[in-house]
Amino acid sequence: MLGFIIAGVAGFLTPQIETLIAPLFKGISEHIAIADNEKRLVAFIVAMLAAGIASAILYSGTAFWIVLGGTLGYFATRIIEVAKKMIDQRNASE
Repeated sequence: MLGFIIAGVAGFLTPQIETLIAPLFKGISEHIAIADNEKRLVAFIVAMLAAGIASAILYSGTAFWIVLGGTLGYFATRIIEVAKKMIDQRNASE
């Protein structure tokens, strides 16, 4: 369960991780071409790698729960928006 939570937080923090590893992109850009639309993906991969290592160190979570937690964390703001809209529509219809 702890691995799931760690991965959720890592997925949620992907945009901040992207800004943290921006110097890395500059350093490797002459060796590996990374397009601007791929930078968020690389940041998510780094976040999931860190979450996987943390869950392995803590003996908590399987690969499935790490991926699920990371995905839910990444899309958390969108999921919350949809849930709020559904609640508002339900309250408006009553």
